[in-house]
This record gives sequence, structure tokens and C-alpha cells, in this order.
Amino acid sequence: MGDQAAPAFYARHGSAVSDWWTLLHPPYTAWHLSYVVLGAAIAPATDWAALGFSVLAFFLAVGLAAHALDELQGRPLRTGIPSATLWAVAGLSLTGAVALGVVGAFFWDGTSWPLVVAIPLGALLVVGYNLELFDRRLHTDHVFAWGWGGFPVVVGFLAQSPDMTAGLVVAAVAMTLAAVGTSYAQRRLSTPARRLRRDTTAVAGSLTTSDGAAVPLDRAVLLTPLEGALRALSWALPMTAVAVLLAGSGR
Repeated sequence: MGDQAAPAFYARHGSAVSDWWTLLHPPYTAWHLSYVVLGAAIAPATDWAALGFSVLAFFLAVGLAAHALDELQGRPLRTGIPSATLWAVAGLSLTGAVALGVVGAFFWDGTSWPLVVAIPLGALLVVGYNLELFDRRLHTDHVFAWGWGGFPVVVGFLAQSPDMTAGLVVAAVAMTLAAVGTSYAQRRLSTPARRLRRDTTAVAGSLTTSDGAAVPLDRAVLLTPLEGALRALSWALPMTAVAVLLAGSGR
């Protein structure tokens, strides 16, 4: 098997629109924006404007800036978007996300010091993780799980400016840990899937079942369970977020 696979199951090629679609990682972007919604859904009451701005800020930071910076690291998605454009998109998007964070932290409902702290932390995660700074110390499975899973839940929750109670704090911690767990699962599935698609030129061997049958191994056989799980989770998490949000807003 010497053919080159597409760099991701959602990748499209052949036009500028296809390149931008691929850069946005639509399934994964929707997945991680759902964490913001889940964080907001914990609050006793929903401030829909604050939720909208929170989702927009994370779309700019994660959907655009992070993915543009990642593509600058060796062109893993093989898009034809010029590097200068990627730098401009990353800079403008991250600036926009920070500006929205400043509005939420200082001007939305009084000063929120936890959100003040979250602004530089979020910027550090986007730049440090995707540009693989600090000798790749931020480019790990655990940083991804907490930064792309737990962090959006916490910010989405805090942006609602809820009155804290013991039960609410426990719920927020539980939701944060759930997001960390599912993000870690994503990383553990996507890393071997990326290796098979982007860095593997041949797969050889077979699997022998208990009844003696030999199942030939190829890239498709190895990718199917990994990407099947990723596809399912990429729509299950957003649907869960919508359900929890709507159920909570009806209280």
C-alpha cells in the first residue's frame, strides 16, 4: 500500500473553499465549542448574549487561530493557504478572542477576576500548544485534554456570572472532568489515526482469529474503528450540549 491518504477524514481538496473547510476541522471545532455550551448550561440561568460571545471567542481562538498556527507547523493538512494569510488569520482571530474576553471580564457584569486570569492562559495555550513552544512541553495529551476540554467548560460557566453554591461548584467540577476525559479520549484516538493517514506509507500483516481465519491488515482496517469513534463523538458531544442547554433553560 503506497498511496497517500487524505490528511483527515473531513479533509477536502481542489479549491480555496475546500482548503478553508479542511483548516477549520469542522467536526472537532463543533466538538470543542460544545464544551463552552456545556459549561454555560450548568448555570442556574442562561445569559444568551454572554453564551454567544463565549462561543464566538472560542471559535476565533480554537477554530481559526489554533488551526492556522497548527497548519504553519509543517502543513499537516496540506492546504494551499499562503503562510502570510495563516499568520494574519491567527493574529487577528486571537486578538478578537482576547478582546471578547476583556469585554466579558471587565465590562459585562462587573469585573470577573477568574476570567481576567483565563484570558492570558487561553492565549498561552493556543500559541504554546500549536507552535510547539517550550520544547513541546505544552504539546501533550494532558495539556490538550485540559486546555481544549476542561478550559472551555470553566470559561463558559464563569461567563454566566453564576451565584456560587456548593452544589453548583460540584456540578462544574464534574462537567470539567467529563470534558477532560472525552478530550483525552479524542487525543488517544486521533493520534494513531493521524499517523496512519499522514506518516504511514505502507501497512503489512494480518490478524489471526480464534477460529484460524486470517484477516489482512491495511490502512482502512486500522482506521475504521478509530475514525468511526471520532465521527460518532464529534456529533454526540454537540447534541449533548444542545440537550443539556435546552433542558436547563426550561427550568
